[in-house]
Amino acid sequence: MDIILTKQQHLSTITLVKASVVDMPVDAIVNAANSTLLGGGGVDGAIHRAAGPQLLKECRSLHGCECGEAKITLAYNIKNAHYIIHTVGPIYSGSSDDAQLLRSCYLKTLDLALDNKCKSIAFPGISTGVYGYPIEEAVQVSYQAVMSWIDEHKDTKMDIYFCGFRDKEVEAYKKIMTI
Repeated sequence: MDIILTKQQHLSTITLVKASVVDMPVDAIVNAANSTLLGGGGVDGAIHRAAGPQLLKECRSLHGCECGEAKITLAYNIKNAHYIIHTVGPIYSGSSDDAQLLRSCYLKTLDLALDNKCKSIAFPGISTGVYGYPIEEAVQVSYQAVMSWIDEHKDTKMDIYFCGFRDKEVEAYKKIMTI
């Protein structure tokens, strides 16, 4: 994990790292899942492979997840995390609903982390892979959502990590975090 940039906001910290979310030593890692929660490509597939078959079994019992919502499971064989919070981002269409749904993914995920007494969480890019959300737009939405959540939870200490797996994600976050 390469730490690129850290920013303090109230009691919380936001840290940009170049890393896979699967490797992050945090209370909860976030899975950019599809609506079935049964695994797929990209980060979703990597998380399911790393967590093992018990994750699939628990995900089946959740009966899917709506776009913009989040659900939590144990992390199973991912030993550096306690939980996986699965959220389903929008398939990018260019409509104003896309940003609202993506924002909801971040807010609902952070609320679920707090409800489960998590003190640290790591986000991958949500909807920026096969779902086609332009990285710069997604980064802006995600960063603003996280900052607004922190502002609403001033007395909460949460260590929040944005994991840039690709260089263009890291650069987009670096740009918005230094404004």
